[in-house]
Amino acid sequence: MKTDHIKQGKRADLDNRYYRSAWEANYARYLNFLLKHKQIFKWEYEPDTFWFDKIKRGTRHYTPDFKVWETEESKPKYVEIKGYMDATSKTKLKRMAKYYPDVNIIICGRAEYYILQRQVAAMIDGWESG
Repeated sequence: MKTDHIKQGKRADLDNRYYRSAWEANYARYLNFLLKHKQIFKWEYEPDTFWFDKIKRGTRHYTPDFKVWETEESKPKYVEIKGYMDATSKTKLKRMAKYYPDVNIIICGRAEYYILQRQVAAMIDGWESG
């Protein structure tokens, strides 16, 4: 398993906020870029946790990485940054679909992340390689 993108820690250029990986920090930079260019209304990092109350063992909750509003009036969408999809992640997403079918979750996997990186990394200050 390739883990180059894993670099946990606070980022000075992102309000000294802690991110679990360079990929998440870069996605936050991308969202700030969209915000600056008025392409989204606002975003938050890990603001909500969804609980699976009927589950007694195993994966009982899920916290998506980002919550994004395209406009002030729009329903938010959630974005999950995933370099690889392990069994626990698959279970969380299946349970989200079952217990919270109206919640829109977009997966930014390895392929999507690298496409995004090719498109915007040169335009965004502080983009971390990896």
